[in-house]
Amino acid sequence: MTTPDEGVPAALVALRRELEQLDGQLIRLLAERERLAREIGAAKRAAGIPTLDPAREAAVVRRAAALAREHGLDEEVVRAVFWKLIASARRAQHGP
Repeated sequence: MTTPDEGVPAALVALRRELEQLDGQLIRLLAERERLAREIGAAKRAAGIPTLDPAREAAVVRRAAALAREHGLDEEVVRAVFWKLIASARRAQHGP
């Protein structure tokens, strides 16, 4: 039986492992973002503020696109990711 990394250059294996570690960090950050979204939803409900805030959402996406530019990333990809994150935050803010 062969292992998944058999015959793969060691440098590539190391890079893949580094990427896997980064993926784990991203997942932890996404979980933290969702936790914060739930807290924001609770704070909005307590203050009688609507959970949906299109102007704020657009500002978040604009900020993310600007950061993407600064880091040489594809703005459209980052915008798409952030719209997905916002959709997830909306669901989390409605909470249990």
